Amino acid sequence: MLLLVFFISIAVLLLCIIKIKLNPFVALLVCAYGTGLLALATYAGSGAPDNFASIADVTACVTGNFGSTLGSIGIVTGLGVMLGMFMYESGGIDSIVDKVLKAVGPKRSQYAVSVAGFITGIPVFGDVVYIMFAPMLRVLSRKTGYSMAAYGGALAIATTCTFALVLPTAPPLAVAGAMDINVGVFFFYALIAAFIGMFVGGILYGGIVNKQDQRAGRTWDFSDLDAELAENAAGASRRPKMGAMMALSILLVPIVLILLGSFSAFLLPEDSTVLKVLAFLGDKNVAMTIGVLYGAFISRPHLNRSITEIMNEGADKIGLVLLITGAGGAYGGVLKACGIANVITDGLQGFHMPILVMCFVIAQVLRIATGSTTVALTTTAAIVSGAAAASGVSPILCAIAVCAGGIGLSLPNDSGFWAVSRFFHLNEVDTIRGWTIGGFAAGVAILLFTCVLSLFQGFLPGLV
Repeated sequence: MLLLVFFISIAVLLLCIIKIKLNPFVALLVCAYGTGLLALATYAGSGAPDNFASIADVTACVTGNFGSTLGSIGIVTGLGVMLGMFMYESGGIDSIVDKVLKAVGPKRSQYAVSVAGFITGIPVFGDVVYIMFAPMLRVLSRKTGYSMAAYGGALAIATTCTFALVLPTAPPLAVAGAMDINVGVFFFYALIAAFIGMFVGGILYGGIVNKQDQRAGRTWDFSDLDAELAENAAGASRRPKMGAMMALSILLVPIVLILLGSFSAFLLPEDSTVLKVLAFLGDKNVAMTIGVLYGAFISRPHLNRSITEIMNEGADKIGLVLLITGAGGAYGGVLKACGIANVITDGLQGFHMPILVMCFVIAQVLRIATGSTTVALTTTAAIVSGAAAASGVSPILCAIAVCAGGIGLSLPNDSGFWAVSRFFHLNEVDTIRGWTIGGFAAGVAILLFTCVLSLFQGFLPGLV
C-alpha cells in the first residue's frame, strides 16, 4: 500500500507542476502533506512508526524537515548568490570567458565553451549563464561553422554539472546535509566528477553531434544576431572589467578555506590549535562569509552599482530557490518518516541493484518525472540516506551518484529545457540531441566514475 501511495504522490506532483502550473514550492507542500495523510491512513491505527502515528506528527514532520533543510543550506546558498553577483557585476565573468577562449583558439572552441560554462556555473544561475553566453556562442558558430546544438548542449551540460554537484549551489548542499557527509571532502570528489561529466557529455558527445550536423549540411539562422549584439553592448559596464585571475580568486577564497578545514583533520593532531582555527575558517558558512566580504572589497572599483544594491538583489533572487529546496526536503522527509523510503529501497535491493546504481536511478526517475534537479536530488537524498549509510559504500560516493542522476534527461516539463531552446535559438529536436541526451551521457559517466572510486575507497582520503 505504501508503494501505491508513493506513485499517487508522484502523479499528483506531476499534475500540479505540469498541468495545473502550480508553483513547485506549493506543489511540493501539497504533496508532502497529502502523502503523509495517505500513508497514515494505510496504517489504520496500528503499525505506524513511532514518530509518524498521528496527524500532528505529519505536520511536525513537514515543518521540521523544511527547517532542517534550510538550516543546513540557507546561509551558504544566499552568500553563494551574492558572491556570484559580484563576479557578474564587476565584469569578472566576461574576463574569465574571454581568457579561456583566447587560450584555446577558435578551432578548439568547444573546449573553451565547456570550461567557461563549468567555471561560471558555480557562482551563477543557469539562465544567467545562457543569457551571457548566447550572443558569443552564436558569433562563434557563425565564424567556425560548429553546430549550435553542440555549443548549446556543451554549455548547458557544463553548467548543470556544476549546479548539481559543486558547492555552494543549493542541490549538492541539500544532498550533503541529508546524507550527513563532510562538505569539504564531498566538494573535492564532486568537483572531479563534475569535470568528467562535462568532458564526456559536453565535449565528447558534443563532438558527435557536431559531426552529425556537418555531414547533414545543417545551417543555422543568425539573421537577428547583429541586433542582439548591439543590445548586449549597450548594456556593457562603464567601468573597467575585473581581470580574470582576480575574478577567479573570489571563487577560490571560500573553496580553499573549506578544503583546508576538511583535509587538515587528516594531517594535524586532534588537539592542535591550528586544526581548530582551520576547522572554524573552513566551516562552509564562515568560509562563504569571508568569500563574500573579499568579493565585495576587490569588486568595488569595477561596480556600476553600490555593494548594498547588489547584495539586496542577490537576496531577492534566492528566495524562491530556498523555498523550493526546503519544500523538497520536507517532501523527502515525509517519504522517509512514513516508511515509503524503506519500501522503495528494499524493493530495489530485491533486484540486487548496487547502492550507487540505485541512488542514480531514483534521482534520474524523479528528475524525469518532476523536471527539477533540485526536487529530484533533495527527495532522493532523503530516500536513500539510510540505505547508503548501511551499504558499506562511502556515503560521499552515494551522494555523488545521487547528484549524477539529477543531470540528464531534461524534458519539456523542465523549465531549463526551454531556457536552452530559447536562448540558443534551437528547436525541440536539437535541444534533445544536444542537451537532453548529452546530459544523460554526462550523468552515466559520473556514475561509472563513482563505481571505480568505490573499488579503492579504502585507500582514498575521506571516503572511509
